[in-house]
Amino acid sequence: MQKIYNNRWFLLLFISLTWGSSFILIKKSLLVFTPYEIGAIRVVGSGIILAAIGIPALLRMRRGTLLWVIIAGFFGNFIPMFLFPIAQTQVSSSLAGILDSLVPIFILAFGFLFFGIKSKLTQVIGAIIGFIGAASLIFFSEGNSENSQFGYAMLIILGGASYAVNSLIVKEKLPELDAIKLTAAVYSFWAIPSGVILYFTGIIQNFEMKESYVEPIFYMAFLTIFGTAIAMLLYFKLIQNTSAVFASISSYLLPVVAIIWGIVDGEEFNFWYILGGVLILIGIYLIREKKTAPTSIPA
Repeated sequence: MQKIYNNRWFLLLFISLTWGSSFILIKKSLLVFTPYEIGAIRVVGSGIILAAIGIPALLRMRRGTLLWVIIAGFFGNFIPMFLFPIAQTQVSSSLAGILDSLVPIFILAFGFLFFGIKSKLTQVIGAIIGFIGAASLIFFSEGNSENSQFGYAMLIILGGASYAVNSLIVKEKLPELDAIKLTAAVYSFWAIPSGVILYFTGIIQNFEMKESYVEPIFYMAFLTIFGTAIAMLLYFKLIQNTSAVFASISSYLLPVVAIIWGIVDGEEFNFWYILGGVLILIGIYLIREKKTAPTSIPA
C-alpha cells in the first residue's frame, strides 16, 4: 500500500479521474444546493473528516509555516471551492473541465513572476498557445452567444490560476511538510470561515429532507470525500514527491474525463471545444518536464 501511495503515476491517474469527475458532480449537486452551499459543505466536510489530524498539526506548526499553510489553503482549498459552482450555474461541466486544464500554464507563468523559476523558450511558446486555446473557447464558443457566459467562464480560469498559486506555495515553501498533515491542516483552518458562510446560507436552520435531495446529497458526499479531501491529499503528496508542473500533468486527462461525463449527460459539444481543448493540451505538452527526479518526504 505504501508503494502505491508513493507511485507518482498512480497518484496522477487517481487525481485526474477524481477531479475530472468533479465538474459533473458539481452540476448534479446544483440541482438542490446553491453554489455557496456546495463550496462551504465541501470545505466544512473535509475539515471535519480531517480535524483529528489537522488541529494538532496546526497547533504544532511554527508561525512562518502556519502562515504559508493558511495562504496555500486560501488559494487551493477555499476560494476555488466557491468559484467553480458559481461558474457552473452558467457554464457546462465539460467546458469547465477544459478551462481548468490551464493550471500548468499558470504555474509556469506565476513560477517565473513570483518565484524566479526560469522557463525554456518552448515552455513559453506552450503557455502562449494554451492561452490562445482558452481565448478561442471563451470568445467564440461563449462570448458570441446570445446569453454570453464570458464572466462565468472567467471564474473557471480564475479558479485555475488560484490552484496554480497553491501548487507553487506547496512546492516552494512547504516541501518538507507531510502531505497528510498539510491537507488536514488547511481544511481544518478554512472549515471555520466556511462554516460561517454555510450558516448564513440558511441551510442549517431550514434544511428539510426531501426525496429529491437523496441523489444530490450522494453526489455531494462523494465530491467532498473523494473529490476534495482525498484528492487534495494525494495532490499535495504528488507535488512534494515531484514538482508542481509534473503534478499539473493531470490536466491532460482531466478535461477528457469531464468531456466524457458531459457527453453522457447530454451536454452540447461543438467545434470550438475541440479546437480550444487541443490548443490547451498542445501548450501543456510543450511546457511539460521531460525528466523529473522525485524527492522523497516523510510519509
